[in-house]
Amino acid sequence: MFSENIKSPRFWVEAAVIAATYAALTIFLMPFSYGVMQVRISEALTILPVLTPAAIPGLLVGCLLANLLSPYGFFDILLGSLATLLAALGTYRLRRRPNLAPLPPIISNGLIIGVMLHYIYGVPLSLPLCIMWVGLGEALACYGLGWPLLRYLSKRKDLFGANR
Repeated sequence: MFSENIKSPRFWVEAAVIAATYAALTIFLMPFSYGVMQVRISEALTILPVLTPAAIPGLLVGCLLANLLSPYGFFDILLGSLATLLAALGTYRLRRRPNLAPLPPIISNGLIIGVMLHYIYGVPLSLPLCIMWVGLGEALACYGLGWPLLRYLSKRKDLFGANR
């Protein structure tokens, strides 16, 4: 199913819109988007692989673009984008269990970004606290905003119908 859709222009348009939305939200809300106690509002979009596989490349590219402006530099570009890719793939795999869809972003970002902040950037908190704070911000974005977004978009069959 995924391989058939990747040839569709609609797939790539959806991916581009998701990438642009993710990057714009992250950059526009920059004070909340980076750091240990971040609530990256754009992470609410990480539920979109439940609705369309086009969200996987869209989220990856959007995160990559947003992290080009990150105050954490190269490692955030690399590791942050990896965390988002893993989150998107995990969410896609849980598409038949949408109530669990926010878990992969919470887990992957909490672990990868928490470890990055602690070990690479020397944030003066213990590793468990770094992981917890990033995971908590991710949970707020994914369950607090992403879950209602998913429920709303699930009712709009016209938006992502071609790639389901």
